[in-house]
Amino acid sequence: MKKLSLLLTIGLLVALFAIPAMAQDDMGLPDWMEHTECTEDLSGMEFTLWHIGDLSGPYAPITQPLVAAFEDAAQWYNEHGGICGATLSFPDPTTIDTGGDQEQTSVIYSRVSSEQPLAIVLYSSDDAELLRDQVAEDQIPVLISAGSIEGLYGGEEDNFDNPGWSFATNPLYVDQLGFFCEWAAENIEDPVIGYISWPSAFGRAAFTPEVIAYCAEQGVEFVETPEYFAPGSDISGQVQNLVDAGANILYTNSLATGPAEIAATVANLGLSDEVTLAGVNWVLDTSVGFLGQTALGADGLPAVNGLLGSMPFAWWTETDLPGVQLLTEQADRNERGPLTRNIAYILGWQTVDLYYEVIVQTGNRVGFENMTGADVKETLENLQFSPLGMVELDFTDGNRDAKMNRIAVLRYLGENGGPAELPDNPPVVVEGPNGPVLVPIVVPLTDYGETPDLRPGQMEMEE
Repeated sequence: MKKLSLLLTIGLLVALFAIPAMAQDDMGLPDWMEHTECTEDLSGMEFTLWHIGDLSGPYAPITQPLVAAFEDAAQWYNEHGGICGATLSFPDPTTIDTGGDQEQTSVIYSRVSSEQPLAIVLYSSDDAELLRDQVAEDQIPVLISAGSIEGLYGGEEDNFDNPGWSFATNPLYVDQLGFFCEWAAENIEDPVIGYISWPSAFGRAAFTPEVIAYCAEQGVEFVETPEYFAPGSDISGQVQNLVDAGANILYTNSLATGPAEIAATVANLGLSDEVTLAGVNWVLDTSVGFLGQTALGADGLPAVNGLLGSMPFAWWTETDLPGVQLLTEQADRNERGPLTRNIAYILGWQTVDLYYEVIVQTGNRVGFENMTGADVKETLENLQFSPLGMVELDFTDGNRDAKMNRIAVLRYLGENGGPAELPDNPPVVVEGPNGPVLVPIVVPLTDYGETPDLRPGQMEMEE
């Protein structure tokens, strides 16, 4: 198989053909962004978008590119007028890294909140749940891509229907699993799901009685007892338990090393032909595509090949979209390699674009000098917006998460274009930092559709 240069690798990873440079006004944002116009010139001011999360612990393979996205986006937006002339900045990432430690999250939040930010970005469901009451007390809205019920809508004491100060750009994890069940019922014979995930709030977020009941209505059953594992542990017994109990689908609410570990275990147990692998939107990530190359499946490709998941936003290969073109152009400009071009890089740019629109709308309404976090929250609660034209958000009527989703699959790029299908379209092999690697791609399988609402109390449960 032919080896390509690393430069070509980057191009293949994000697009299957050349992307023309976009025409744009260097003094302002391009028209396709459809942003609200500023009513004031804020030259000389600065807006800092604070963010807090794990950049060195278990989430690091997927979150580190978030910082790259913030850096690249700040550079680009500032070159195009900033926020109404004001400079956009971000904190030193070494000062906001929690390492996945909840105590560190609290310590860093205490310091960041003293800066009276208009909004902060959180990375994980665990942190959103931890800080839910605190951000409400401090009146600081949160932008997040995680989707646990408790983080966004509160717990049992709130009847899971108390929209808080966190606004997510992903659908709820329970709703994603329900959406997957709709697809599985039509596309997998006698589907039975075995739930296997991390023991964190994020890992457990999708396995609820409401999901089980809704999926049963679709014709999808669950193995009664889920399996939870710590990253890096031997999970062969847990995988075998689920398969022995009848599972022909293994679904995970994990990311990076999690899906790769499950796929490798399935392959090593010789179960690749018996089990379909699926999960939350985070499983369809560049990091999984690279981390999953340590084990091969029955098709001779990495074991994560064919991994199914949600894809609620545009992906790198959808090169007809101006937002994807912009991200590709800027990643090329800043020499961002394949590992950086992942979900977090996309979400980082989308978050900045969302922040821009919210600040402009809020400042136009109440004045830029006097706006508060409460004013920003009011804007978010009435917002319908598509950041970069890559995801649809509607936070009206108490919504705190995205509602549109689709199903996609992780594949590897073939030399003749499209997914690799041995032997007619052998995979592209390139030289990575640690040796030869294949190039992962994500292929949508469905159009966008609305997710079900599977929060407790939102659907009738059989007694």
